[in-house]
Amino acid sequence: MVHSRPMPDSIDDTKRDKERIEILGELHGEVMVFQPIAIKEISAGGAQLETIFPLQLNSLHDFRLTLGDRSLVLKGRVAHCRISDVDQELVTYRSGVEFVELSDRVSAVIEGFIDAVKTGRRLV
Repeated sequence: MVHSRPMPDSIDDTKRDKERIEILGELHGEVMVFQPIAIKEISAGGAQLETIFPLQLNSLHDFRLTLGDRSLVLKGRVAHCRISDVDQELVTYRSGVEFVELSDRVSAVIEGFIDAVKTGRRLV
């Protein structure tokens, strides 16, 4: 038989750097969670993504991309989202994302990746 002890309502206030107050009523928030995406097309200005969840039109998201041996996080705005496939209980969505506020370094990484893919395809 497994026993667990209840969690205390609060930790000793002497262990905190800042005072924490109880919220009376409701206070809402959101959490950003990285979920897998499939990148179907990419350009220097955006990408077409495939997901198993819809992305809200005009919403801003941080995307973590692995382009070759480089990994980067960039911000994108959802330009469109539609259902692309329904299979049994799984729905797949296609979304167009416009990259926003790209630094010169991130733009250079994306353009370098695109150039490398194009060069690789010419050699095949």
